Amino acid sequence: MKLSKTNQKIDNNVCKALTIACESSLHEVAGFVWLTHRANYTNFPASLVVTCVFNTEAEVAAMKAEQQDEVLRASIQKQLLKVGVVVKNIKQCVRFDSEQACLSQHDGQWPERLALSKVKQKPNVKRIH
Repeated sequence: MKLSKTNQKIDNNVCKALTIACESSLHEVAGFVWLTHRANYTNFPASLVVTCVFNTEAEVAAMKAEQQDEVLRASIQKQLLKVGVVVKNIKQCVRFDSEQACLSQHDGQWPERLALSKVKQKPNVKRIH
């Protein structure tokens, strides 16, 4: 689905912010290789999901053991704030994954793997009185 001009501008700003966070984290967090994001812009920023990817599951575990997940989340949150995106719960927004897990579970098909994680949407409930 094509984004409206307003949502495209928001997405471009999110991309810029995440690119900066990614570049700085490549040097700060061992094993970190790239990140991506998804969002449903009818419920933004609550629907924003950022996936940080490592090479192996062992690197994900080591990163968490060393509390580097907090460094990644803080970097992402800081850059998002700079472009005016306020995320209420950064822990829900940022997820961690690995190339190894994607390869073994989805034959390296990231679009399939990322599609499994549902992006929060506003409930479509109509009240009848």
